[in-house]
Amino acid sequence: MTAEVITYGGIKYAEVIRAGVRVNKTQFFSPPESSFQFGLLAHESGFSEPPHYHKPFPREVTDLQQMFVMQRGRVVVELYSDDGNLVREIELGPGDAIVLIHGIHALRVLEDFQAVSVKQGPFLGTENDKVNVTVKKNV
Repeated sequence: MTAEVITYGGIKYAEVIRAGVRVNKTQFFSPPESSFQFGLLAHESGFSEPPHYHKPFPREVTDLQQMFVMQRGRVVVELYSDDGNLVREIELGPGDAIVLIHGIHALRVLEDFQAVSVKQGPFLGTENDKVNVTVKKNV
């Protein structure tokens, strides 16, 4: 079992790693050229990684992506095409993770939830970061 990839019109909209997915060794599901790396780290008992840091390297990011790792509760993530059509609804529960790669998205909370959220920064404030969109709810 690997990441669930959600595509529409040949464009990757999201990837989901369900709580039950297990890998024997570290595996990234995003391509190496992606501005956001998404995967699972896995090592056998006794593994030790030497102290290190990551080399500074100038990067230009134009495709802001966001990731949630669900800790508790249940949500539905709605994915929409660029023209506002509903592409897919994905229900997530504790331990599930999603990276939002492309397109319009919305969040509907089914049960009180908490998730770790990760995205590229800096955060420019809601008025400079988000664009509200009128969408169509039918697939």
